[in-house]
Amino acid sequence: MSPMEFLQYPLALIVTLGVLVTFHELGHYLVARRSGVRVVRFSVGFGRPVWSWTDRHGTEFAVGYIPLGGYVRMLDDQEVAGEAGDARPGDVSYRELSVWWRIAIAFGGPLANFILAIFVYWFLFVLGSTSIAPIMGEHTEGSIAASAGVPANHEIVAVDGTPTRTWQQVTMGLAARLGDSGDIVLSSRRPGSERTVDSTLPVASWHSGEDEPDLLGSLGIVPIMPAVVGQVLPGGAGERGGLRQWDRVTSANGAPVDNWVQWVEIVRDAPGQPLALEVDRDGTPVLLRVTPEVRSEGDGEIGYVGIGSHANEIRYGPLDAMPRSVAETWDKTLLTLGLLKKMITGDVSVKNLSGPITIAKVAADSARSGWRFFISVLALLSISLGVLNLLPIPILDGGHILFCSVEAVMGKPVSERVQLLGTQVGLAAVAGLMIIVIYNDIARLL
Repeated sequence: MSPMEFLQYPLALIVTLGVLVTFHELGHYLVARRSGVRVVRFSVGFGRPVWSWTDRHGTEFAVGYIPLGGYVRMLDDQEVAGEAGDARPGDVSYRELSVWWRIAIAFGGPLANFILAIFVYWFLFVLGSTSIAPIMGEHTEGSIAASAGVPANHEIVAVDGTPTRTWQQVTMGLAARLGDSGDIVLSSRRPGSERTVDSTLPVASWHSGEDEPDLLGSLGIVPIMPAVVGQVLPGGAGERGGLRQWDRVTSANGAPVDNWVQWVEIVRDAPGQPLALEVDRDGTPVLLRVTPEVRSEGDGEIGYVGIGSHANEIRYGPLDAMPRSVAETWDKTLLTLGLLKKMITGDVSVKNLSGPITIAKVAADSARSGWRFFISVLALLSISLGVLNLLPIPILDGGHILFCSVEAVMGKPVSERVQLLGTQVGLAAVAGLMIIVIYNDIARLL
């Protein structure tokens, strides 16, 4: 790895955490300002500021040397270390706020992370994307999928009733069943068909406690990109030769065609040369003769038939995309909560947790894969940050909400002794979690 490639990882981590932390703290800041409390400092990062600016309200905006978090410090807010801001006439301190405003301020950070995820998904839905259809090949002999009679060369259209149009959605649906016992219901159909087949896949303590489980492989499902005709351009060589949408090319000039890439190579290598094809059309073999057109490419010629692969386009209008993006954020939030619960009960291994090193690697790799993939990863990390901060652990936002909720019910604040004890327990829990995730990160590298 060159020095420049190595530098991409810390840079990706700084950018990713910078965006997530800025939005999180912005949520706290906006609610705090709305409550009327004096905000002393808005800091992204810890330590001595490398840049700072003070606005007319007396709030210092700063960027710290250590880019691994941030905070919003309010007047007389003793939860954050540092000097208290100098009070000015008319200033309202944090402790003067009602319990409901304090709950709202604590909730504002996680809420901002969820809003960021919703906006990212909305933007991606409006922009649109095309993904490879989740089509299964021949299942592994003796596997769960083979024993359950899951049809080969079918497209997975739902997992446990949740629609799937991409392999990512399939794996997300399966990940929700980690550690479970029972039946996974897989709905599939032949590309282009309207008839859906529901298959029941029995599992028992599925991947319970395992590290980095192979969700598809353990079921015997083999992803493929078959030579299925997704679209036929009018007037092209494919249409003239009789190819129709949803035909699956199984052989060319007597040689088997196993996938789309192989089919493309055959066509490109045969400009102006007739191809004797056998296609599967609704389960019936059909013989065709197609002659690829001749097209120039560089110093040579290639064949072209004017057909496209079977891929799913995901695109919505600005209004339709909003409920879709909210649903996407909600589903991934529930998935994150479900996996956290299973980690606590031991059904899912804690070795699946990731820390800053893995985040840096994922962020850098996703950035190299394209900005769309990068911001989709950013949205998922934003959801994870929001969920993590809502856990009822003192020093996290959820801990503040817990203490304030008890105060609202009891009619008086939780004693300082209990809060101090809770803070110590929270620090120990967070420190233990950091040790685990860093250990996991190093173990993955080794």
